[in-house]
Amino acid sequence: MEVEIVIESSDGSRWTELFPAEGPISVGRSEQCTLCLESDLVSRRHAVITVLPSSLRIEDVSTNGTLAGGTLLRRNVLDVPFGTPVVVGDFTLQIQPPGHVPARAVAPANTPAMAAPLPQRGPVPGSAPSHRPLPPPVAPPIPAPVQPPSSPTGFTPPGVAGGAPTAFRPPSRVPPPNTQLPSVIIDSQPTAPPAPGSRPAAPAGQPAPPNPFRSPAETRAAEIAAADDVALRREVHKQLLEHLDLAAMDPSKFDDPSLRPKVLAALRRIVQILEHKIPKTVNKDRLVGELADEALGLGPLERFIADPTITEVMVVGPEAIYVERDGKLERTDARFTDDERVRAVIERIVTPLGRRIDESSPLVDARLKDGSRVNAVIRPLAIRGSCITIRKFSRTPLTLERLIQLQAISEDMGRFLTRCVVAKKNVVISGGTGSGKTTLLNVLSAAIPPDERIITIEDAAELQLKQPHVVSLETRPANMEGKGEYTIRDLVRNALRMRPDRIVVGECRGGEALDMLQAMNTGHDGSLTTTHANSPEEAVARLETLALMAGVDLPSRAIREQIASSVHVVVQQSRFSDGSRKVTAISEVVGINDEGAIELLPIFEFVRTGTGQGGKVLGEFRPTGYLPSFLDQFIVMGLVKKGERYL
Repeated sequence: MEVEIVIESSDGSRWTELFPAEGPISVGRSEQCTLCLESDLVSRRHAVITVLPSSLRIEDVSTNGTLAGGTLLRRNVLDVPFGTPVVVGDFTLQIQPPGHVPARAVAPANTPAMAAPLPQRGPVPGSAPSHRPLPPPVAPPIPAPVQPPSSPTGFTPPGVAGGAPTAFRPPSRVPPPNTQLPSVIIDSQPTAPPAPGSRPAAPAGQPAPPNPFRSPAETRAAEIAAADDVALRREVHKQLLEHLDLAAMDPSKFDDPSLRPKVLAALRRIVQILEHKIPKTVNKDRLVGELADEALGLGPLERFIADPTITEVMVVGPEAIYVERDGKLERTDARFTDDERVRAVIERIVTPLGRRIDESSPLVDARLKDGSRVNAVIRPLAIRGSCITIRKFSRTPLTLERLIQLQAISEDMGRFLTRCVVAKKNVVISGGTGSGKTTLLNVLSAAIPPDERIITIEDAAELQLKQPHVVSLETRPANMEGKGEYTIRDLVRNALRMRPDRIVVGECRGGEALDMLQAMNTGHDGSLTTTHANSPEEAVARLETLALMAGVDLPSRAIREQIASSVHVVVQQSRFSDGSRKVTAISEVVGINDEGAIELLPIFEFVRTGTGQGGKVLGEFRPTGYLPSFLDQFIVMGLVKKGERYL
């Protein structure tokens, strides 16, 4: 079976191609691509199209992006129906399903008659072969260098069935004199993995991180090269602002897909003008791509945001960027041009959210469009330069089954916590920063029945509840006049007037703890929240401290009684030295003992038994033998069937 692709150029040319539906169809200007489109606006390898039984899978492998049905793809994948317009550079593709009767090609206007028809590959029986126009008699364009395939989907190279490139080149367009040159799309080139024990090479145009074993002369030479690189980037950026006046442009328009080709074109021209200042070792295509990202996107952070193996991105000044991968921190070779570019990225993040950051308000919490949580701090609080911390938003939320596979929790513990949520027990998840509290909260919230009304309250929206009736509330800082602030405590109070079945608070860190306890104790059982603490005992003590921060003149004994009667289960989440995250304890709050302290009894615990190869933490999850007081409720609600385990 074959699929028909109708291709329409921006100059009005229109023709059709037939390709086998079995393998991926690579699109780009390289001759190694299955569908070769000659244009400076098309990457050497721009997109890969995979034909599915009832839809198409479009994967962008360029830096300029592919527009699929109005959605801009940048190094990601989208499934679309057949016939959806796919924009690649200045070409629009429409892919018809297998078995579609191809239409006769329409010759573009002002095209000379063809001396002999060029038969298409694999014509459909009974249909006239489609033809493509010959290029007009103009100077032939400089052919693009052949690049080896590097798409993760792996398109088939020439000589393999379904991978032979088409011999077609659409009509070349020679721009009239004194017109803006078209942009060139930059591709990332495949690189070989570093040898064991070797230091990773820095991307072209970027200085490598400091090497502690360098001699003083080598260190000085590296500092001079870094300074020259920064000076070059500043000059290019200055000329870009003069060309396009980006400083006066509305930041909300930076996401317009039509703007990036213009920026790339301008940068390409500027780099050509400054070619004598650019070292020969610098990859000019990569330099143009990085500067375009700084001008329109998140700069060098773009590739880290797109990397699914990275969970957190941390900017420590313009010259140092760290990432968290597999629970471990590592320094990257990427950097910003200067602190001004870091500030520009922060402004680009916070402005659409109605938030601000300046010397009078030098820190801000925000989020990216994909839901990733962002914290930014600038001078004078950040002494070394502007800092950005991005907690990436998982596009595929973790499930309880996945946590069990990752050995973050045992099957018995997961089953017990799920039953606690269904039975409307109030659960507090405690742990340190980055220990996985919000992830566990999100996993447990999946057990809430779909017929309940849930209100979530967060500083920066991270929860991904799938129930149909969810109201998500997010805090708001004060404006420039110091007005309009809404804290978590304000939202918790307001949530009580919204007839909730459950209240889920992302984190208790202040006086809202008292309001949360009152909600738990006044008919809103089944509520969930998190707090920072190192153990279950410290968690309840912290709740007491936070409740006192509410400014209500109550004795400590009254607050402890409130905690003892409101909170049923405390779950302790911990992060270990090997980067793994585990539930280390599940305890029941049983009341207040004779000394007036809140008493907790452990139900499950993680016992560490040693350290394995590579520093891996070894241990096992164990039940303590204590049976919680509310097990009878599990039986009454039908959560424990005959013959099943209680825990």
